[in-house]
Amino acid sequence: MRSTPHAETFPAHTPAAAQVFTAVLSHGPLTRLEAGRRAGLSPAAVTKAVRPLLASGYLVEGGGPEEGGTAEEARPALGRPAGLVRVNGERALFAGVKATGDELIAVLTDLRCRVRLARRAPLPDRAAGPALAALTDLVHELLAHAAESKAPVAGLGIAVSGDVDRAEGVVRYSPFLDWRDVPLAELAATACGLPVTVDNDVRALTVAEQWFGAGAGLSDFALVTVGAGIGCGLVVHGRVVAGAHGVAGEIGHLVADPAGPLCHCGNRGCVEAIAGDAAITARIREVTGRDVPDSAAAVALAHQGVPGAREVYARAGEAIGRGIAAVANLLGPERVIISGEGLAAHDLFADQIRQAFTTAAFGSAARCDVQTRPLPFEEWARGAAATAIQTFITHGTGSGKG
Repeated sequence: MRSTPHAETFPAHTPAAAQVFTAVLSHGPLTRLEAGRRAGLSPAAVTKAVRPLLASGYLVEGGGPEEGGTAEEARPALGRPAGLVRVNGERALFAGVKATGDELIAVLTDLRCRVRLARRAPLPDRAAGPALAALTDLVHELLAHAAESKAPVAGLGIAVSGDVDRAEGVVRYSPFLDWRDVPLAELAATACGLPVTVDNDVRALTVAEQWFGAGAGLSDFALVTVGAGIGCGLVVHGRVVAGAHGVAGEIGHLVADPAGPLCHCGNRGCVEAIAGDAAITARIREVTGRDVPDSAAAVALAHQGVPGAREVYARAGEAIGRGIAAVANLLGPERVIISGEGLAAHDLFADQIRQAFTTAAFGSAARCDVQTRPLPFEEWARGAAATAIQTFITHGTGSGKG
């Protein structure tokens, strides 16, 4: 991540401190013993890691009333170590922005990634310059609100679809924005005056689900998103997988039907070429002979029982199910979470997803817990904020743990 210098820095500079803090952030409040168990550290190492975090106010002792604890627990007697430590969510704020092909969605969160404010703005011009200007205006609106708080804004996360090099902060290629080699972290840091983390939108959402959502506590899980594209975020042995070149989990470009429609990647029959929103809409136009302007109209025709429309969704569900089975066969995750704006049509292809998954999953891989979790775009923006929180915690510690 490349960013401008900033005043607020995380007070501990060792991987152990980051691991303890992350354990408490995701699962807290915790006893020191439990925090050490989750982080794989000895009691002595935990004590050393916790001390500067307590001194600087990032951790506080006691469960606290908002955590289900009592005021008595929050104020332990002198000389008696507190039973619990928890993250002080009010200690720092973070901004997160999700960019779609026609809209920017932004949130302001606290250190525990709880949304304080959410805003949306249209994106009439997708070119990098105008889009950056619109993003800057939106972030400044969040910063104006944050100024009412005593907490510093410690980072900005931006989530973009496509091939994103998080380490360099560069959008290599975003098909829905038509961006190539945009140094977004550097540009946004200069414009907004914040340290910036840029990541693929599905990976960002995966970080949020790992730390704060349906993946919390799981060592291995996958997040599959359906909508404009078909994406997949992977967590293996507790780490979000980015791949050696920043690309991993591209199940949208697994071939489900070699004789299928041409995909924008150049291959035929990719899952995305069958089950992406644009592919479904185009196919429904073809089979019904009707003017179908967007995915909402396509869903409506299928719900009305227009001949051929439901079959398009059934085929899409089968392709998605095959893609999920491929993930289960390769990685054996405990859970697969299905999300994305395409879940508006979930009732039209849920059975086909399940049937194709069960058929194609090998052996015990079919026991994988497959869940659906509809999430609005504000949750994707929250995922962007989660990546900024992650960078803030791990930056300078030598820990890249996801």
